[in-house]
Amino acid sequence: MNRKLSPGLNRRALLGLAGAGALLGAAPGWAKPDADTALLDDLEQRTFNFFWDTTDARTGLAPDRWPTPSFASIAAVGFALTAYPIGVERGWISRAQARERVLTTLRFFHAAPQGPQASGVSGHKGFFYHFLDMKSGHRFGRCELSTVDTALLLAGMLFCRDWFDGKDRDEQDIRRLADEIYARVDWRWAQHRPPSISHGWDPEQGFLGSDWKGYNEAMLVYLLALGSTTFAVEPAAWDAWTSTYNRASWGSEYGQTYLRFPPLFGHQFTHCWVDFRGIADAYMRGRGIDYFENSRRATYAQRAYAIANPEGWAGYGENVWGVTASDGPADVVREFKGKKRKFISYAGRGMGGAHTYDDGTLAPYGAGSSIAFAPEIVIPALRTMRERYGQHIYGKYGFVDAFNPSFTFTDVKLTHGKLIPGFGWVDVDMLGIDQGPLIAMLGNHRGEIVWKTTRRSEWLKRGLKRAGFTGGWLK
Repeated sequence: MNRKLSPGLNRRALLGLAGAGALLGAAPGWAKPDADTALLDDLEQRTFNFFWDTTDARTGLAPDRWPTPSFASIAAVGFALTAYPIGVERGWISRAQARERVLTTLRFFHAAPQGPQASGVSGHKGFFYHFLDMKSGHRFGRCELSTVDTALLLAGMLFCRDWFDGKDRDEQDIRRLADEIYARVDWRWAQHRPPSISHGWDPEQGFLGSDWKGYNEAMLVYLLALGSTTFAVEPAAWDAWTSTYNRASWGSEYGQTYLRFPPLFGHQFTHCWVDFRGIADAYMRGRGIDYFENSRRATYAQRAYAIANPEGWAGYGENVWGVTASDGPADVVREFKGKKRKFISYAGRGMGGAHTYDDGTLAPYGAGSSIAFAPEIVIPALRTMRERYGQHIYGKYGFVDAFNPSFTFTDVKLTHGKLIPGFGWVDVDMLGIDQGPLIAMLGNHRGEIVWKTTRRSEWLKRGLKRAGFTGGWLK
């Protein structure tokens, strides 16, 4: 997810099932009031509509951001594909409408040109470039061939592959195309420094200088690579992934002990498709928890951080929180409460350990995408942010990407968003990779729409078992 982030941190480097109303992590006896049900109904439909309306119906390409004109993001396409069956199950679109959009998308990527050249192609060795031109579908600019963004794209495709399980010819084609696109991804080629998998490659410089090692959003990369039937990596790759856990990730923050990753998105992305409740790899078995519980603890730590508010940012509190990768106002240093503060236009904001980075910018999706982990604290946050700030941050497609009540400087040329007198900075854009985990996790919290499908996915079972996961639904 290679965007401009805070100095020294980029998104790579940071980088018995219960019912929908009582997922693990909910407080005993907790239940949603009717008003909160209405809130979630509205938010879920608006977020779905973002993908249905902004994705190009001719190609399936989803914009990186909207309404600012942008290139396509392959990760956003993966989230869009995940949104379509949710729309069917909620009755917002028909199965036929979703089937047509999904089939269009898969046909486009199946036929997209691949090769080692620097332009005129969409990918290489089965992987796809991080960003694609919205019209041609070819590599945009000099972006990298991204292993994690390809994984997010594939996750959406494979979810659709299993959800569209009918005998209809088009549904058969969806399954065939998803299988073929997945099968040609050469994960072993991406092991430039085996057994780890590289962040990516570009034709100008070759492989990037870093590999995916935990703990961050790239669990999905390894599960897909381990589950492949054509170019599967060896289980030693998962061992390499977890090898840095003790040194770099495990620790305590704000009353919680867990595998830390400063931005919340790292605790959410893989969970959009993988139900980790009750299953664990060797590392988590040794800690006595699973990755779902780990993300629940991360969510509680975020809320506790906002309550403590050590930097004194405006608005932070019990029900206003969500520090994660998002847009921000500008790259500038200004004084706030008597101290020089660095604000960033796009940053992997987060809290935890030595890599805490927070400039007062909050992303509602950061809190909202943890709804499946801790609905008892997430729903009050969503409700409070909408009630308190909704006139500024909530609109046609739900919450904007981010806002910052501390940023009120009128002498700064903004990179994103706008200043609202008496309130602060508000983004005008929504990002596909931020709307995506929100719709997916709303779907999982409110009926396990994604999880109940992927629990039967052969690629996922194979990948999890080869990574050493046991227990729960995987038995």
